[in-house]
Amino acid sequence: MITSEHIIFAGFLIFIAAILALDLGIFDKKSHEVKFREALIWTAVWVSFGIGFYFLLLFFGNYLHGVKTVEDVQYRIDLYKHTYNILGITDNQQAVHIYRQNLSLEYITGYLIEYMLSVDNVFVMILVFISFGVQKMYYKRVLMWGIIGAVIMRFVFIFLSAALIQRFDWILYIFGAFLVITGIKMFLERNKEDKVDPEHHPVVKFFSRYFPVHPVYFRQHFWFRNKHDKNRLYFTPLFLVLLVIEFTDVIFAVDSVPAIFSITQDPYIVFFSNIFAIMGLRSLFFVVAHIIGMFRFLKHGLAFLLSFIGFKMLLHVQLSDWGFTTVHSLLVIVGILGISVVASLIWPQKSRKKTKVVTELTGEKPI
Repeated sequence: MITSEHIIFAGFLIFIAAILALDLGIFDKKSHEVKFREALIWTAVWVSFGIGFYFLLLFFGNYLHGVKTVEDVQYRIDLYKHTYNILGITDNQQAVHIYRQNLSLEYITGYLIEYMLSVDNVFVMILVFISFGVQKMYYKRVLMWGIIGAVIMRFVFIFLSAALIQRFDWILYIFGAFLVITGIKMFLERNKEDKVDPEHHPVVKFFSRYFPVHPVYFRQHFWFRNKHDKNRLYFTPLFLVLLVIEFTDVIFAVDSVPAIFSITQDPYIVFFSNIFAIMGLRSLFFVVAHIIGMFRFLKHGLAFLLSFIGFKMLLHVQLSDWGFTTVHSLLVIVGILGISVVASLIWPQKSRKKTKVVTELTGEKPI
């Protein structure tokens, strides 16, 4: 039976596929180096899409699950463990209005978490490109195909996690403990120098063991057939870079996806917030590459953010009893990120490492 969920979800996937096809077919026909201005424009476009979807849920979010009555709202509250209630409300219109408000709030909170956690992912990607000696004109192509792979993997990861959480509530405690440990580890290793070793990376070693890899880049191609070797198919180093980028996204998804489940257990909202953040990751990459030197305390903020979300998952029952809602979560998250950014601007510290990395990446000094 086809429901409103299936129709809206299919429409969302068609929209994402159309945007990707447009980008690949028109804007990415010719490989080129993405400048700061272009990256800033595309970042603004994707953030606008993300914020626009918030307003779409705010005014029409009830159509996602076909919610029309007080009973429908209460069913969704019980199913997805929402942190608000409609006790004493008998008017269908009022109940649906409250439902839409909270659904949109959960989405925008999850979107903010995912988008900010992506910044840390971006710096690792920068190191990957530099370590593998990728030409700047091919960054955009690798990131585009990396995003397509990330969308597919997030789809599987999110809906599988949602199914497990609905069946086994105790998984939330495992997610919570993991995020607390990750946050503490991130804080302790905040000044540790990140390194990417192309030759000894596990993905490179595994793939090279079973598939023929050509030692030299072949323009923007991920593979080619060697006419001098019986037309044998060879993968290029650029394909290895793509695999490492995908592997990196999987590692970061282990942090970010559980983090959003602390805000909402509705898999559709988790998926929507994830995908809009991921779609903006490519343009964010080029923006962050220029301004990363400004965020001295961002790593601290992300560490506290993950720890807060982890504790929230561990104490979700108690917090719900105390009246801790999505609004409170959003305020804490914005507060943590805001303090880390403001502190970075007030007490800047130029990192030689970051200056060197950004200069190698863009050919310019970071802002």
